[in-house]
Amino acid sequence: MEQTLRVGQRTAYEWLAALPAFLVLVFVVILNTSHAMHAQLLQLGENIWDGYFQLRTDPVLPSCNPAMDIDAELARLMAESESADDDWDLLDSEPADPSVMRQSLVAAQAQCVEKHAFYDQTAGRITPAVRAFRAVELSVASFGEFGMMAQRIMLAVLVLICGLTALFRRHHIALRPMETVMDYRVASFAQLLASGILFYSVYSFRQVAFTSGVEVTGQHAVLHHLWIVGFAFILLLSLYQFLFIPKDAIPGGSFFKAQLSVPLYSTMCIISGTYFILSGHSAGIGIYLNQMMELSQLFLNVGLYVWIGMLLKRTELAQVVFNVFRPFKMPAELLAVVVVAIAAIPTAYTGASGIFVIAVGGLIYNELRRAGSRRQLALAATAMSGSLGVVLRPCLLVVIIAALNNEVTTDQLFGWGVKVFFLTTMLFATIALFTRRGPMTLETPENLLPEFLAALKPLIPYTIIIALTLAAYALALNAYLDEFSAPIILPVLLLVILIYERITKEKAILQRENLNIDYVETRLEKSWSDLRSGNDSIEKTIREATTETTGHIGALLMLMGLSVSIGGVVERAELMSLVPTSFDSIWLAMALLVAILVVIGMVMDPYGAVILVSATIATIAYDSGINPVHFWMVTLVAFELGYLSPPVALNHLLTRQVVGEEEVRLAAEESRGMPFWYRHERILLPLVTMGIALIIVAFVPLMIGYN
Repeated sequence: MEQTLRVGQRTAYEWLAALPAFLVLVFVVILNTSHAMHAQLLQLGENIWDGYFQLRTDPVLPSCNPAMDIDAELARLMAESESADDDWDLLDSEPADPSVMRQSLVAAQAQCVEKHAFYDQTAGRITPAVRAFRAVELSVASFGEFGMMAQRIMLAVLVLICGLTALFRRHHIALRPMETVMDYRVASFAQLLASGILFYSVYSFRQVAFTSGVEVTGQHAVLHHLWIVGFAFILLLSLYQFLFIPKDAIPGGSFFKAQLSVPLYSTMCIISGTYFILSGHSAGIGIYLNQMMELSQLFLNVGLYVWIGMLLKRTELAQVVFNVFRPFKMPAELLAVVVVAIAAIPTAYTGASGIFVIAVGGLIYNELRRAGSRRQLALAATAMSGSLGVVLRPCLLVVIIAALNNEVTTDQLFGWGVKVFFLTTMLFATIALFTRRGPMTLETPENLLPEFLAALKPLIPYTIIIALTLAAYALALNAYLDEFSAPIILPVLLLVILIYERITKEKAILQRENLNIDYVETRLEKSWSDLRSGNDSIEKTIREATTETTGHIGALLMLMGLSVSIGGVVERAELMSLVPTSFDSIWLAMALLVAILVVIGMVMDPYGAVILVSATIATIAYDSGINPVHFWMVTLVAFELGYLSPPVALNHLLTRQVVGEEEVRLAAEESRGMPFWYRHERILLPLVTMGIALIIVAFVPLMIGYN
């Protein structure tokens, strides 16, 4: 009884934290679905009632008289004309021509008759069926309009709620986790200082906006007060965490090592906030946060993609796909190549490499270890598992680039992205196989075909479910899975898959530890009554996925928001003015831009970095003669190299999160005494692969004259 009570309390606490984010995410899915639904309703109405657009509103009865007495009206007008001439004694004025006036009255009467006929015809076509249909259609249209106006508010709520959740769980991204008392003290103080700067900035922005002489109303006024209240709660929680250190913290610690535990967003906030305050522009961060709201749809999609990743993590789909390759008993290096190449596809559908590492990185690491891979290689492949897919359709990052830059389209970028994907895959395969330990032996396992076919069998239901869901969207809403519809289709698709799994899986359900992200390879026998009792219910799965999503969304969106403010510092400080606006040598321009882009990728999140590059660096590239599509392909590869490069190495940080600190420590011990490459393979293999790819992508097109 006591255990049941504790479970119920935990469930209530989880929903309390996750419910606001869940409602926002579901609302965004419904909102975007409503746009497609409204378009289909309009098309359906036009197919049923020709000229339906005229029937959407009741016609207005014309005010003119179709039975007008032309002779009487002409006499009246002539009398008025003569009276006006007498009153004003107009010089050189000619009397009104009765024949011309009669023609005008006849034409006006004809038009009036047409208007009344059109009114009668339209009013007669508005049947009860039309009224019922248009009530539904107009309701959907009104909901869509309301949602479009509320998107900024929803994004602000998502940032604040999830940011507060990430702070409460100490889930913000840092170079190393907090372990010692000194770690907690230093990191908490940095977050307290950052929260104070954020609160002061949004409050200052509110004062500036409301005293500027321009009336602030509607959602803009709501946003100002929302920021103030939200960051006030974050400030109070930061103060509490600074005053009260967790009891399980290790005593002592190094002050200098503790700097690595400071969340990256706090460092960015302190740097940008200090600059803005000292330059007399204390509202700076608040202003740039509001600019982030102007791209609310794109950043809401980031939240949806994180949710997609967490739902994918709780399905058995990734495990089933891995099982297909198990009968081949591939060497660890070859399996790593296959995994990284295949992982590019779901990476493209989860929006960014970091999101995919969070979602499936633990499973990839486990499967490579089970295949006999050394830890360093498994860590390298896990960190890089999401790096190759960011150039493939329908990656959100590419959509943002096309939205911010009229010089390129998604079709152009994705077209070149396929070529870049094959290049990086071949490079990774070559380096991984060249640096293998021991001979490469490919065995032909006994019973390969039967085992392979047996592994394919569980994949068939998933294929059918995916096909049916996509077909339903295509037929009902004319929506196909692309870069625009993926954020709204994939959550529904994964929910359908989860429901299927909960209904059909009575035994041998793969258990996972959800909140610490580590995968456990233990299969437990469960009875149908256990499933029906809710021990592994769809509600529990969605709740846990959304709970985990809130922390990741908070960490990512706060990092993105402060990345935008760092970009603002770069703009206002005119740091880019140190770089020539154009170069006579396209080779020199490319070399310098590559170096700058890699550095940006090292210290900024991908979405904030794209906004900064679009505003500052892109023009320099274009003016120097670099083809826009070429430049953005270089940018994407440079960013991925930056995410894999110290000192920050974001994808390595996320890999460490999903596999645990212990595995990283064991990898170092396991490789002790080996040659330099194998001691640092988890860092060097991705670096060398993406470094060579970047050089090829940047300079080979220049050699062949692609500009």
